[in-house]
Amino acid sequence: MAKYSKKAQKKVASAMHEMKEGKLVSGKSGKKVTNPKQAVAIGLSEAREEGAKVPKKEPATKNAAKKKKATGSKTTKK
Repeated sequence: MAKYSKKAQKKVASAMHEMKEGKLVSGKSGKKVTNPKQAVAIGLSEAREEGAKVPKKEPATKNAAKKKKATGSKTTKK
């Protein structure tokens, strides 16, 4: 597993703290964040923007990646 930098760890910790206080809001919608996983994702995203060492984003789900790969190789029968 890849290691996160100290800066990234601090960003995630601050995002979690804001979520627990009810001050963390999501991007476009501006809704309050209540899910801890979403708070971690926001913290990592902010760290990436500031240039911290953070591993690459993975696809939303493994199934979505498999579907995308499978649809590209299908051929239609005539």
